Amino acid sequence: MTDESLQPGGEILIRVDGTFDAPAAWKVRGRIGAIPQSSNVVVDFSQVRDFDDLGVAVMASGLVGGLWPHVVVRGLRQHQHRMFRYFGVDLDALRDVRAHSATAAD
Repeated sequence: MTDESLQPGGEILIRVDGTFDAPAAWKVRGRIGAIPQSSNVVVDFSQVRDFDDLGVAVMASGLVGGLWPHVVVRGLRQHQHRMFRYFGVDLDALRDVRAHSATAAD
């Protein structure tokens, strides 16, 4: 299950909970794809109790190559963080790019 909310400052927060498998990942990808590219998005996985590596692969394919430069993720356990790296996504670099973009816009 996912929940989407607008945060102070205009950031869009997508909270994911329960099981994160491939169908859940496709749902999150669809929500991200419907959000304007100019919006900052945070996907929060802190309430996910079961991660399926295939779900991580589905999300990683959207994040790799800068397809979603406005998206950062949080709330991952060490294994999922490592899985994103295996699939070619440097989550720390995504966060740094977004932070740099925010300060350049000021």
